[in-house]
Amino acid sequence: MSDWDLMMPGMGLSAIGLAGVILSYLGIANTFLTGMQALSGLTLFIGLVFLSAGILSGGVSTSPRAKATTLVIFGIAGSVATYALSLNKVITSLTVFVGLLLIIVIPTIVLAFFSMKMPKHFKPVATIFIAAMVVAIGSYTVFGFIGPGAQFHLNSISENATNATAPTSNVPVISIDIPANASIKGNPSFIPNSVSVPKGDIIEWKNDDKVGHTVTSADGTTWDSGIISAGKTFRLDTSKLNATTYQYLCTVHPIMSGSITITAPMFANVTISSGASKQAAGQKYFDPQESKVKAGTTVVWTNADSVAHTVTSGNPSDSSPGGLFDSGLIKPGKTFQQVFNTAGTTSYFCTVHPWMTGKVTVG
Repeated sequence: MSDWDLMMPGMGLSAIGLAGVILSYLGIANTFLTGMQALSGLTLFIGLVFLSAGILSGGVSTSPRAKATTLVIFGIAGSVATYALSLNKVITSLTVFVGLLLIIVIPTIVLAFFSMKMPKHFKPVATIFIAAMVVAIGSYTVFGFIGPGAQFHLNSISENATNATAPTSNVPVISIDIPANASIKGNPSFIPNSVSVPKGDIIEWKNDDKVGHTVTSADGTTWDSGIISAGKTFRLDTSKLNATTYQYLCTVHPIMSGSITITAPMFANVTISSGASKQAAGQKYFDPQESKVKAGTTVVWTNADSVAHTVTSGNPSDSSPGGLFDSGLIKPGKTFQQVFNTAGTTSYFCTVHPWMTGKVTVG
């Protein structure tokens, strides 16, 4: 068999395999993606064997016919790849794709060369490649379980369950969007990309993209959302976090990253004075009667009286008080708290003792 006979099947099979791999990685294979990857990978491997055997047995044919046929073959492969790129909207693995091709090409050509030209060195070289492969796979597996961006878990993670917390009443929910095409380099990953919230608030990520993402702390252990499917959400209770800045990323698409800053909560105390249940001149009811606070402050009412009281938004003359908050009965020695995020003045009173009034002004 001539060099020409050996080389041309190799070029053709390699071109077909390369086109198939590109199609697979760009998502055009759709429902038969896995089968397409397996078939194209096998075709590419066989083609490279033929091609390397042809080159090593005597060199590349330089006849006009060889050049013309080679151009046609690679023209077809290039056309298919260009078409795939034009249709693709979410290419995220081009670097990985090229790396995988190199991993296949380099060992194949080197081993073929030694098997034909230097057979006595074939076994040592093959052993080196196998050892390198074992080290690479071992390292990939180990760092998949530990370290930043770890993607593997010994225990299965229920989707959207880890650290997910339903907000209780009075707890603000801060929203972060994962926009469409967030995994494409250069596009916004998270909107907003960084937020600052008081400790105790809930942060909610909503996936508006068409593919799954994760929201995982940079250390891989503080929190991990698992895969957030398209249209789903993940909630994080910041009351369990320290007051500092946390970096996070998507382990599926590590180019996506963001940060959250947890600030120490701001508190303002109001005392329900002893004797407040009796209306009398000079008697203090809510102390202070007006609280001036910053947005995001938590106001805490402590009942220092001997009877129960309420802290209810509105005025005694309102037909339906309690629209913003209503503590219910606060027993002696107990507390009630409410977070104020919106600028303005909010009046409140005790529904059991309507002469007890107060207000919170947020500036």
